[in-house]
Amino acid sequence: MTSSSTGPEVQITVLHYNMNLKGATTNHRRLRSSQQRSGFVVFLLSVQVIQGQDGWGVTYTSTQICAVKGSTVIIPCSYRYPYRWKSSVTRVQRKFWFTKINNTEPVDLTTDSEYSGRVQYSYKNKDCTLRISDLRERDSAVYEFIFTTNQEGGRYTGSPGVTLSVTADPGLQLSRQYSNRLECQSSCRLPNNPSYVWYKNGQEIQTQTSYYLYPVYYSDSYSCALQGYEDFPSPSVCVQGESCYRVTYTDRSICASKGSSVNISCLYNSYNYPDKSTLWFSRERNHGGQNPPQPEDLSTDSQYTGRVHVETERGFSTLRISDLRERDSAEYHFKFITPRFEWRSSLPGTTLTVTALQVQVIRVAVYQSQIYAELKCHSSCSPAGRLPYVWFKNGKHITSVETSTYKGWFSLRDIIYCALKGHEKFPSPSVYAPNLPSVSVSTSAEIVEGSSVTLTCSSDANPAAKYTWYKENGNLNLQRQPQLVFSSIQSSDSGQYSCTAENKLGRRTSQYTHIDVKYGPKLPSVSVSPSAEIVEGSSVTLTCSSDANPAAKYTWYKENQTLIQGQQPIYHFSSIRSEERGNYYCKSENQHGQINSTSQFIDVQYGPKLPSVSVSPSAEIVEGSSVTLTCSSDANPAANYTWYKENEDSPKASGQIFTITDFRAEHSGNYYCEAQNRRGSQNSTLHLIVVAGSMKSVAAGSITAIFLAIIFLCAFLFIRRKRSWKRTSEPGARPDKQAQGSVYDSPSAPVQRTPAEPHEDLCYASVSFSKNQEDALYSNIRLAQPHRHKEEEEDEDVEYTTVNFTSSSATAESGNQEAVDNLYEL
Repeated sequence: MTSSSTGPEVQITVLHYNMNLKGATTNHRRLRSSQQRSGFVVFLLSVQVIQGQDGWGVTYTSTQICAVKGSTVIIPCSYRYPYRWKSSVTRVQRKFWFTKINNTEPVDLTTDSEYSGRVQYSYKNKDCTLRISDLRERDSAVYEFIFTTNQEGGRYTGSPGVTLSVTADPGLQLSRQYSNRLECQSSCRLPNNPSYVWYKNGQEIQTQTSYYLYPVYYSDSYSCALQGYEDFPSPSVCVQGESCYRVTYTDRSICASKGSSVNISCLYNSYNYPDKSTLWFSRERNHGGQNPPQPEDLSTDSQYTGRVHVETERGFSTLRISDLRERDSAEYHFKFITPRFEWRSSLPGTTLTVTALQVQVIRVAVYQSQIYAELKCHSSCSPAGRLPYVWFKNGKHITSVETSTYKGWFSLRDIIYCALKGHEKFPSPSVYAPNLPSVSVSTSAEIVEGSSVTLTCSSDANPAAKYTWYKENGNLNLQRQPQLVFSSIQSSDSGQYSCTAENKLGRRTSQYTHIDVKYGPKLPSVSVSPSAEIVEGSSVTLTCSSDANPAAKYTWYKENQTLIQGQQPIYHFSSIRSEERGNYYCKSENQHGQINSTSQFIDVQYGPKLPSVSVSPSAEIVEGSSVTLTCSSDANPAANYTWYKENEDSPKASGQIFTITDFRAEHSGNYYCEAQNRRGSQNSTLHLIVVAGSMKSVAAGSITAIFLAIIFLCAFLFIRRKRSWKRTSEPGARPDKQAQGSVYDSPSAPVQRTPAEPHEDLCYASVSFSKNQEDALYSNIRLAQPHRHKEEEEDEDVEYTTVNFTSSSATAESGNQEAVDNLYEL
């Protein structure tokens, strides 16, 4: 159920204290308004506000509450509802106080950030008292209580609520309780345990209570104030009657427009003593060189020359300041001196505030390049005498307008201002759209990554412009402040920046400013071209890439060995070789730093090189033993090996190693290996010939001995031939036999050769060995056949050696005997 009040019955008692000032009968009319303002009205609200019907309602103890800023206020409240409604028990689901409504829903004070930590509720026995501490002037509002039940439509609001007024002026008044007791009272709720300040004849006296008990004199005036609120003292009062030393200002504060005139007035009483002198002064203009500082009469102050006029009659004085200027804003005081007394007050005087006219932009509509706007000439002070206004556009008077409002079309370059008629030399500040903004950079030196950089956008505009920053042709909206701050600028912040300045009258965009951030090289990357497999003999290019500003210099390395250094990031192989395979990396550097790339392995692929063959064991080979042949060839990718035996088509084995585990006679012959990968193949050039016999082993030393024997025999035959030459020179020799020059000594295996020239020396040797063995073992390691033919062609003197092994004893003996006979014949 939703309900509202049918109207509370409120009893209001009004106490009106009105003070009539003696000694001012000749100025009665002028004082009437002042007397009314100095009166004190206290509203005592004896309220029993009952709002509701049918058992639903909210009761407020009072509907008007006044409190002083900084104090704590308690707003008593109670609520009621029927225990049972439409056959169901009523239960309260929610209850709170509010001052605001958001989308038709009241806002709980405890959730309002403006009241955070300052609001407390009391809900005992249907009590809804509200407590607000540390009051602020913005807390002035109407407070209402609401509660919601489980009944259909069962929400009730205590309306119109309680009006709270928070003021900085406590509204103090003095009252005389006894002949020697004065009481300082307030109509508003005061802060807890307040301290007071008392004044006697305008001078502060030492006491902090709300009452004054010291002896009082009829000639003295008294006033009080709350400590911390000294700008709001009570009016000065006499102990008895109205005749005592005091000054009462007509206005506590006055606001006036620049260029206008103002009257500042006061009432004063000198306790029936004649005035010796009077003056107006401002504490801001006191003679500071004197102690205590002496007030300076404004009539003689050079700042006010020709602009101050004072009229003083007994009990009343007026200060008139014309052609007001903003620096005239000050607090003004009046002083009088009698033969027995000098008024030296520390109480507040009249505060004058001088303000200039301002042009306000009320409404704006933009149509292409022009703006239609409504402007208002405004001042925080109402102009005296309701003077008409004058408007100026680009320095020219707009004669058609004399009101405070002006409507018209404007361009971005128009300048508008206003003034009060007759006071054109004190116009308002001009209003205009922003001028073309300019961008400044906080540093004129080189901008290095990591440093602090500030960009500032400035534009002359009124109203003041709002700024927006953009990067790269307006694609990025950065910040809405006059300054764009990079606390630690990065390389990615490099680019073109601009700003816009905008107010209600238009928008302008600055030119672009280039920000060039210098930084050391970033981690380089190495790329290889071609990216496919690299084959020996092909062209290969390595490229080093590193982001740096300024551009980096590059150095190439292979396995920590410097290759090339310079501006170019490229290292080129016109025809790459296998030995150039390895790890490469580059270093990029500039004046801001240096950094190495990660290593890049260059894998050069090539076919097998000429294979080499080794035999193990390298000493004597024994029949039945194991023989290992090993083939080695440099290749990339690694070569596959195949073993062949001469005159056989099918391979003997595959793999780098070929092993004959049980060596037999049938294993003898020429062997070679073939190394092959996808880039090519190569055969070994060294062939192995193995002849197997009954001889168990032939040592390398035996072969050497045979060769030595052959050499010895050749030497022996050469000596014998010389001897035979000597014989042929003797008588009886046979010249035909000597001229033949050929000796054949090989009964078992003759070797014949026709010499190329008749005088060529040929040596034939035949050596026979006889042993009781069944088989002959031939072991001979020789070069390939092409080399042999070459040697036969190149050598003119050839020695042939035949070594025969026979298994028959008789043949051996016969051969040996023939060999001996031949030796004797030589």
